[in-house]
Amino acid sequence: MSQEDRQRWNDKHQQASASREASSFLRSLADQLPSTGRALDLAGGAGHDACWLAQRGLDVTLVDLSDVALAQAEGLARDAGVSLTRLRLDLETDAPPPGPFDLVVCLNYLWRPLLAAVPPLLAPGGLFVFAQPTRRNLQRHPHPSARFLLEEGELPTLLQGLQSLSLTEDWTDAGRHEARVVAQKLQQVP
Repeated sequence: MSQEDRQRWNDKHQQASASREASSFLRSLADQLPSTGRALDLAGGAGHDACWLAQRGLDVTLVDLSDVALAQAEGLARDAGVSLTRLRLDLETDAPPPGPFDLVVCLNYLWRPLLAAVPPLLAPGGLFVFAQPTRRNLQRHPHPSARFLLEEGELPTLLQGLQSLSLTEDWTDAGRHEARVVAQKLQQVP
C-alpha cells in the first residue's frame, strides 16, 4: 500500500467511534478458540478483537498498517489491563510475523495472497478465523467496494492447506452478506 493508503486508514481510525467491542462473530466462537498460546490478529485495527483474545489468556500480536489504530490499541490494552505486541506492517508488501500461532484471526480484510501465507503461520492443530463480505453485500451496502469483496463460493478455494471446520455464506445479524470460516491446520503425522 502507498503512503496515501496509510493516511486514509489513519484518518478512518481517527474518526471511528472508540466504543466498539470485539467482533460478534469472534465472540460467538469463544468455546472453540484456544485460551492459551499465541494468537495473531491480522489487520486488527484498533485492537478490539486482540484485546478480547488477550483477556482470554492468549499472547496476542496485532498487525495493522495504521499508526493511529495501533496507538488506539495500545490505549485499549492498557485500559483492559492486557499486553499486546503491536506491529505496523503493510500486509500487501511485508511478511507477517513468524509463527507458529495457535490462532490467526483476519476479519474484514481481504488480500488474497495473505490467505496463502496463513497455513505456514499456524501450529499443527491451530485455528484460522476469517470473515469478509461477498459481492452479494452490494445489494444492500455500497461499501466495501467490489474490489474488496469475495466472489460467492470463492473462500473455500483460498484455504489451501487447511481443513474447514465451519464455513458459511449468508446475511449476518448486522445486515452484511459475509463468507465466514473457522479452519484448522491439520496435525502432522509422526
